[in-house]
Amino acid sequence: MLIEQYLRAFQPFYFLAVILGLVFTVRLGLIYFKYSKSAYSGVSGNHFLKVAFDKGVYGEFLLFSLLEKLPGNNKLLTNIYLPTKAGQTTEIDIVMLNSTGIYVFESKNYGGWIFGDESSKFWTQMFKGGKKIKLLNPIWQNQGHIKALQRELKDVSPGFYYSYIVFGERCELKKVLNSEVNVTIAKRSRLFAELKNEIDNRPQVFDENQIRQLFDTLRKFSLVDPAVKLEHI
Repeated sequence: MLIEQYLRAFQPFYFLAVILGLVFTVRLGLIYFKYSKSAYSGVSGNHFLKVAFDKGVYGEFLLFSLLEKLPGNNKLLTNIYLPTKAGQTTEIDIVMLNSTGIYVFESKNYGGWIFGDESSKFWTQMFKGGKKIKLLNPIWQNQGHIKALQRELKDVSPGFYYSYIVFGERCELKKVLNSEVNVTIAKRSRLFAELKNEIDNRPQVFDENQIRQLFDTLRKFSLVDPAVKLEHI
């Protein structure tokens, strides 16, 4: 009798656990299906479990999946570790080499409300209840990435670089101001159409041979040894 009462008492929790388990399994299945169809694994070296359980890596994966659908002879590289003037390294999330230029992406898979502008050192991430987190200005952050690229690609004109700060769908860009040239701040959901339109209206500056040479130069800074990643951290 006691056992039956015990089972009846916990029956709702059992069904809830089953439902949550099914939702979790379906979500993992959908992520794996998308992961298996993408070139992200080979380009980034990130295994499936890291993509599925690390929010930052998952956001980068979603951005990569979107970019690889763009038409044209595009070359994509992820997690590029470049030396800085201070003798350290800076990590670039994604670089896309296109005939119209070098596209440098900073992925921010954040939640909450985002406030910031191009001139402030820090931006603010705010959550319900009033909790606030200070963030390094991602525009400045990506400018640092582009400067590191310029030191390696000395023959590329500064005007051929385009900076993209891409936020995920879990956040709301509440008050984000930007007037910087060649800098785009966008939610991932509207990036594809906006980026395709910009590429279509920009002049071609690289031929296929130049794109291949740029790719070969940068590829050695990707898929780096774990010791390099640890030192960067």
